[in-house]
Amino acid sequence: MVLNWIDQAPRRVLALISAACVAMLAFGMYLQHVVGLDPCPMCIVQRYALIGVAVFAALGSLRNSRGWWMGWAVAGVAAAGFGAFVAARQSWLQWYPPEIVTCGRDFYGMIENYPISRAVPMIFRGSGDCTKIDWTFLGGSIANWTFLAFVAFGLVMLVMLVRGLRPSSRLRAAAA
Repeated sequence: MVLNWIDQAPRRVLALISAACVAMLAFGMYLQHVVGLDPCPMCIVQRYALIGVAVFAALGSLRNSRGWWMGWAVAGVAAAGFGAFVAARQSWLQWYPPEIVTCGRDFYGMIENYPISRAVPMIFRGSGDCTKIDWTFLGGSIANWTFLAFVAFGLVMLVMLVRGLRPSSRLRAAAA
């Protein structure tokens, strides 16, 4: 049933993924500005990946052309994969924190003061902020839940792509 819905309404699926990403971003803003949790450098990178997934999925949902939505779904899968990688790295750092915890620079301080070739490894190395767990839901941290969301978004778009590459049912009926 779900696969039929994906086949019949890929634009709606992409719009739903985009809306879910926007809801997650809004929740992140709530946690930051109302609850008072400061995002670490890896959290900010995950936000950018989430924005990428939202934008790519929204763009894919704009037109009914199969090539159009498939192209944007490929970009969405790439953004979701990158976000899942960053979230998995942060989850790993939270489960196995480094022996020497430093609070390091913030994301913008790294980008402004170092060349990009030096700033990117610093971000993924993680800081003391990245190992801290400020909020949990059902035993999982924000990084754990974000990882699951990125994997779910990526898998749904991947299923859409694989099923979209199959010849349409009209073509199969004509060939038979």
